[in-house]
Amino acid sequence: MEGGSPDQESVGSGTRRSSVSGGSRSRNRKEFLHKLVDSEGLTENLVDWFELISANKNPTFDVPFELIDLQKFDYALEGISFQQLIRMPSAVYASTSEAAEATAYFAVEDFLHASVKGLWEAFWSQDEPMPFSVSCLYSENLKFYQAEKAIANGKLGGLCGTGILLNNPRHPHGKWDHILELALLRPDIGNLAVENEGQPSLAVLGEALFYATRILLSRSLSRLNFSNSSNSVFIILVDSQFGGVVKVEGDVNKLELNVNNVYGCAAEWIKSHSRIAVSPIDRIWNKLGNANWGDIGALQVLFATFHSIVQFAGVPKHSVEDLAADHGSRLQTRRVERQLGDTKVNGTGLFRFQQRTVSPEIVEVQDESTRIESELMKLQVGSVLWVEDSNWQKGYQINEVLSTGEHPYYVASPVEDPGKSIFLYVGSHPSQLEPAWEGMNLWYQVQRQTKILTTMKLKGLSSKYLPQLSASGRIIHPGQCQRTSSGGNCDHPWCGTPILVTSPVGETVADMVNGGRFGVDEAIRCCHDCLSALSTAASAGIRHGDIRPQNVIFMRTGVRHPHFVLIGWGHAVLEERDRPAMNLHFSSTFALQEGKLCSASDAESLVYMLYFCCGGPLPDLDSVEGALQWRETSWSRRLIQQKLGDVSTMLKAFADYVDSLCGTPYPMNYDIWLSRLRRNIQEEDNGKEIDTS
Repeated sequence: MEGGSPDQESVGSGTRRSSVSGGSRSRNRKEFLHKLVDSEGLTENLVDWFELISANKNPTFDVPFELIDLQKFDYALEGISFQQLIRMPSAVYASTSEAAEATAYFAVEDFLHASVKGLWEAFWSQDEPMPFSVSCLYSENLKFYQAEKAIANGKLGGLCGTGILLNNPRHPHGKWDHILELALLRPDIGNLAVENEGQPSLAVLGEALFYATRILLSRSLSRLNFSNSSNSVFIILVDSQFGGVVKVEGDVNKLELNVNNVYGCAAEWIKSHSRIAVSPIDRIWNKLGNANWGDIGALQVLFATFHSIVQFAGVPKHSVEDLAADHGSRLQTRRVERQLGDTKVNGTGLFRFQQRTVSPEIVEVQDESTRIESELMKLQVGSVLWVEDSNWQKGYQINEVLSTGEHPYYVASPVEDPGKSIFLYVGSHPSQLEPAWEGMNLWYQVQRQTKILTTMKLKGLSSKYLPQLSASGRIIHPGQCQRTSSGGNCDHPWCGTPILVTSPVGETVADMVNGGRFGVDEAIRCCHDCLSALSTAASAGIRHGDIRPQNVIFMRTGVRHPHFVLIGWGHAVLEERDRPAMNLHFSSTFALQEGKLCSASDAESLVYMLYFCCGGPLPDLDSVEGALQWRETSWSRRLIQQKLGDVSTMLKAFADYVDSLCGTPYPMNYDIWLSRLRRNIQEEDNGKEIDTS
């Protein structure tokens, strides 16, 4: 749920205040923070707001993580060992004794320690010591103590949370700006969530918002260098079985610092200037007190911890994508270990069962046309595929089989219009709740791209440089469909498989480069046409996020003026929570560092694509750290500008312009560069082309 969009610009990008004014505001903020000490005071000011949003029929809050991102993170964690040594006391057998409560705090502390240690060694460094520690928060003085020491000193009743903090020997009791994340151990988180339709109660949520506000205020006063995502914080909610994640994001510079009304001002900031996301409450510990590390409850806590580490330690040496990509090879190794014969895995991530048993009973043999086969759908040239939507059925004949390097896609023609060519993409079956890593890429190519192109169509975006959604629907499989309702699927392995049909059809830039058909004129035209597509999409708040030679096609036949079309919109960014594709050669610097796009990110990716397609040497990159180092070296030595300058002074100037914008909040000036590039395009008929996009 959005109370209001947090300001994405840095504090320094605004008008500078005088040192006197800045010092006065800093003192006011410190005094405000000093008085913000009671969570109940804040909760009381949020009662009406909470009741209002709870009455809404829509989900009260957004979720902090999409399921597809959690699945990718799950693949990345394969082979990483997490071990909680102190068991969580079971709610079934635990009494209300102090011993059980103390053990619960020990268990939470050990759980967080195992989490942050495992993540640090897997993603950042196995050699360098972990720069974090775990301690419990004492409510009376808001300082941190080791659980064992605090309980030995009689502070058990005053413990109110457990935090992961940056190590600082000068401050053994911790500093609030050193908190990565905070976990609140509260009774009956799971039961209260059931009563509130999966959401935490106001009392628990109000407490989480209180601590989140304190942490963000403390960071704004800190001398530490945070990443650009430091305006968000994760609060973990747990009991002895269940847990969830609350993410609070916002610019505390918009907080009114009235020291006589700290709780009213804090509540108003939460309502109007923060973005709150709450995950589903799910089981973390089993009845033996062991954490279910591979289940979604623990996984979303681990993902929150991962993002919290990024804020303090920066981009990891090994990205999630790097580690998740090893899933396929691990899968193949497992099949070899089990001696399953053919080691090829089909596109659904399921294996064909090769052994057959003979039943002594007489069985009915099904007709060949209706027999269900458990193998991947294979389309060949000449095959006809029928697609249905709620209102129509259409047939498409396959004319050519192409490949993205990961999955096949097809050039086809409608049965009723054989002279027309379209791109046809076949998705993964909807029953794949946990698709293989390859299946996730297929989901982006078909299901997600269908959503993006539909959104473009609904928003009225039209340009010859953008692909058009021709049709989308579900495959009509051979034999009689046995599904019971219009929304369900039968047992046939093809039933319900999504299909996406787009136009126009052209040759990819990758194929043009391989064939020696990408020259100076093509480079300038490609830059102009892709920028025009990006400009049109940006007018509706859509960014591409996956620019590479395979996602740009050239239209040469059947058009008056040859032009390029920017395709492959499956990874497009519509909302703040969307994440672009991660490509070591073509992703922008900001995307690799933050997992997000800035205003110039797509243009930066376009520059890399032109650089490599115009003969720039392709570096051997195997990690995000190496990719960032290559970018820093190439830009600082002006290697990219020099190479593009050999092709066109206009492309060199454009690269300089993009370099000046990289990582800043300043918007791209598309119009001026489209005008400059248009003047450099050589029209084959010496006539003038009117750009209607």
